[in-house]
Amino acid sequence: MKEETTVLHKCISKDELNELPLNHFEGDIQLVETLEQVDEAVRYLERQLILGFDTETRPSFKKGQTNPVALLQLSTANRAFLFRINKIGLPESLLRILADPKIVKSGAAIRDDIKILKNVNHFRPGGFVELQEYVKDFGIENFSLKKLAGIVLGFRISKSQRLTNWEAPVLTPPQQIYAATDAWVSYEIYVRLLEMEGQMAI
Repeated sequence: MKEETTVLHKCISKDELNELPLNHFEGDIQLVETLEQVDEAVRYLERQLILGFDTETRPSFKKGQTNPVALLQLSTANRAFLFRINKIGLPESLLRILADPKIVKSGAAIRDDIKILKNVNHFRPGGFVELQEYVKDFGIENFSLKKLAGIVLGFRISKSQRLTNWEAPVLTPPQQIYAATDAWVSYEIYVRLLEMEGQMAI
């Protein structure tokens, strides 16, 4: 009986994805824009075993031009922290979270995310899980976060805010929800796959 619940589709088409219900993060979103807020957030995050991870960068519409990372998102099942890197940099206390091998940070296509974070303040990454590699163990052949959400979680997420200005003086509520959702979905995908492997019971 258990085997039936662990079978996942290898792929999902665009049409199949569009038929799924739209979902987004509905927990507590904490925007972190001061060093005092960083310390408060870190006190919570360093007690977690698993975090969803993502970053956002202001899009560049000129060929060959890239912008520095603007936002770092770390999420649990019900709390998402949005660190405004363009305002606060990468403080040492936050680097401890990113370097801690005992705290899993799961995300999709994280290599470039880590690289641009290291450009802000160098650290040795620890505890990161690349979902695009991890899902191969389950026979999954689609690797975008949007398709992984459809295959593993059974819902779709909006990407409408992706190309907005992440360095804006004020992040809009839709931007905050989008950013939190990407990190939260990375958390939920990893936890769901762990459950399927029988490694944890939530």
